[in-house]
Amino acid sequence: MSEIIANSLVEHENYGRGRVINEHELFWTIDFAKRGIIDISKRQADMLTLLEEENTPVAKNTFTMNELETTLRKILREQGAINPNVELGNKWNGGKLILQPEDASLKSKEIPMETFFHKIVMLRDRLRVMEQKINAHSKLTDEEKVEMQQYITKIYGSLTTFNVLFKNEDDQFEGSGS
Repeated sequence: MSEIIANSLVEHENYGRGRVINEHELFWTIDFAKRGIIDISKRQADMLTLLEEENTPVAKNTFTMNELETTLRKILREQGAINPNVELGNKWNGGKLILQPEDASLKSKEIPMETFFHKIVMLRDRLRVMEQKINAHSKLTDEEKVEMQQYITKIYGSLTTFNVLFKNEDDQFEGSGS
């Protein structure tokens, strides 16, 4: 049997088929398409099978250049590689959020809508990063990942109230009902 090295195609008994991204002294970093990037200890080499590259014909590209560019932008945005320009709905431009305490002797707090909106967008982006880190975490079981994903989905659902602030529907929060 050949040695497992970077760029080898392998099959893991639990994670399925993957491509070795990097070889380290004690482990391999493997990209399992359906499970994400996972470090596998070399002590667990018996769980991996080295696969021969398949000589199957490559499917003809059915994407137009615009579809490909749109897909790449979406992937890069989801991975946090690019910060999309998330826009505040026009009716909120120049507005302010006023927090008025019930006690009239206390002073109200005014926050520019752009500042509040920026905080909401930062929260959304940080939730997405946390979601990615959970999915890629090598020590969490699949059951733990699913449980954490359910909590994140509930958080998104709780934040749908703020969707009224977003200009573009694609930028809005989606809960479990979406």
